[in-house]
Amino acid sequence: MGIVVYNISTTSARVNWPSSPSCLDTFYSVMYDPNWNSLLMGYKRKSFMHEERIPVSQTSTHLANLLPQTAYFLCVTCQAANPVRDQCQVFSTLSDNSEGHDRAGWELAMGVWLTCCILLLVIAGILLWGCLHTICSIPSQAADSCHVVTNSTCQDMSGSGRLYTPRSGSEDSAKHATIIQRSLLSAQTTGHIITQDHELRTLAKLSGTEPV
Repeated sequence: MGIVVYNISTTSARVNWPSSPSCLDTFYSVMYDPNWNSLLMGYKRKSFMHEERIPVSQTSTHLANLLPQTAYFLCVTCQAANPVRDQCQVFSTLSDNSEGHDRAGWELAMGVWLTCCILLLVIAGILLWGCLHTICSIPSQAADSCHVVTNSTCQDMSGSGRLYTPRSGSEDSAKHATIIQRSLLSAQTTGHIITQDHELRTLAKLSGTEPV
């Protein structure tokens, strides 16, 4: 039996099946259930939640009050017989537009939110790495600065020593000047003594008492 389900909406569907000569003067049983346990139960009539009896003069029916976005297991049999595999069909109702729109919007919002969170985490990680890199480089820079300052201090001290060198030279000059002055004084004293001796000799000549 070829069952066709068409005009499916959120809460309704239309079912069509071929006529069966063995069902003359009886009825067709249209059974459907959203519970997939019907397949596991071996297509038993008692496992179906809904059943409609359609006169044999009809080969189609309209199903109403269905659940939106739900898969239904449907079987059509002659009279009250248990269905077989060839007499069954599976179809799904459509989703509600508003609910589908809300769900799509919610999924889109969740996707955007997750993307933003990932980007923020990446940016935070980059900033944290930069801060740690900067903080770790500060001690090395400080050590280099101290080394430069120490070298500059040593150079200044060595320069200062060079600046004081002329002072030691001036002290030597002063010492040399003192020695020269002392030499001059001694020379002047000697010259004065010689002059006095010369004067005494001159007086002696004049007086006639010059020693021989």
